[in-house]
Amino acid sequence: MFDTQPYEDKADSAIAHFSDELKKVRTGRAHPSMLDNLSVEVYGQRLPLNQVANVSAPEPQLLQITPFDPSNVQLIAAAIRADQSQGLNPSDDGRIVRVPVPPLTEERRKQLVKQTHEKVEEARIALRNIRQDALKEAKRKKDAKELSEDDVKRIEKLIDGLLVTMNGKIDELFHAKEKDILTI
Repeated sequence: MFDTQPYEDKADSAIAHFSDELKKVRTGRAHPSMLDNLSVEVYGQRLPLNQVANVSAPEPQLLQITPFDPSNVQLIAAAIRADQSQGLNPSDDGRIVRVPVPPLTEERRKQLVKQTHEKVEEARIALRNIRQDALKEAKRKKDAKELSEDDVKRIEKLIDGLLVTMNGKIDELFHAKEKDILTI
């Protein structure tokens, strides 16, 4: 028999990855995950920001970064300034780095929606690849006389149904994020 569970698990993980990617897209509000992909040069090596400091969002338009070692304040501020993709300008008082999050312009919001749409396409491509893998495996089993032609058709319908469901989830996540980005 043919087990579709591994392909369902792969599709679920593709959706989870897509959801994580959406969290990295900036909206008009500050949230600590905005700086998840930022790394800081400390102690002679590059470390993720969350390993050298605590990031919080005490206000909707402000990020607050409290380093575990106060001597790293300047390095953290410099790393945030160097990341031009975010367009943030941090200030520090010697103990804490405060990062005001400027409101997004209409042009920038549309640009972010385009970036998000690219992530949607990447997720759909991942799902199509999972479908191809499943169908190749079913065809291989049919050629090895482990499955009949009817079994292959049934499996194809199951996999296509799974893809329709997963594409619906992608659309749902995208529309929620798009609404979040375009809300002023």
